[in-house]
Amino acid sequence: MLERIPPREWRDLGIAWFAITLAFTVVFLRDGLSLSPEAFLLVFAASSVTVGVGFILHELAHKFAAIRYGYWAEFRKDNLMLLVAVALAALVGVVFAAPGATVIYGSGLSREQNGRISASGPATNLLLSLPFVALALLGGGILAIIGAMGWKVNAMLASFNLLPVGPLDGKKILAWNPGAFGALIAAAFGLLIVSYLV
Repeated sequence: MLERIPPREWRDLGIAWFAITLAFTVVFLRDGLSLSPEAFLLVFAASSVTVGVGFILHELAHKFAAIRYGYWAEFRKDNLMLLVAVALAALVGVVFAAPGATVIYGSGLSREQNGRISASGPATNLLLSLPFVALALLGGGILAIIGAMGWKVNAMLASFNLLPVGPLDGKKILAWNPGAFGALIAAAFGLLIVSYLV
């Protein structure tokens, strides 16, 4: 399966992973942690794990869902959006996580196929959030912190991508199946809201 990820795609995924990890690190540090080098490295490492799992599996879910329908797909980073993500995180404490997109090659993609491929990314984030929720609620010390971060990151990624605007997943899912869209966006924002209350 991993042989279907060419070197250029690995490179783009790695660069985007680093940039959004940095953006989330800045936001988490703005939430009240000190700005010491030790705190930065600790939060960066935890963000790298939680963001890395959420972001990469989100994009690979799109890729392999497209391949399942007989299309080729690859993630392509967007350098401008990577800069915007880091700048917004630093300036206003918001992560605009659109570091690129998984591009589907081929013609004849139906609305249902497009909707299902689009839903695979946010659905992956929702499923990934569950073990992080358990870790946040049942773990202790650093494990609870990583759990809380993973919960929040995956809920944010799912919620953002489900917005029914522009090229985001939500618009394509809504066009395919409003019921599926409603269930996914309610679950995503529910998890996100609870992550701030706990």
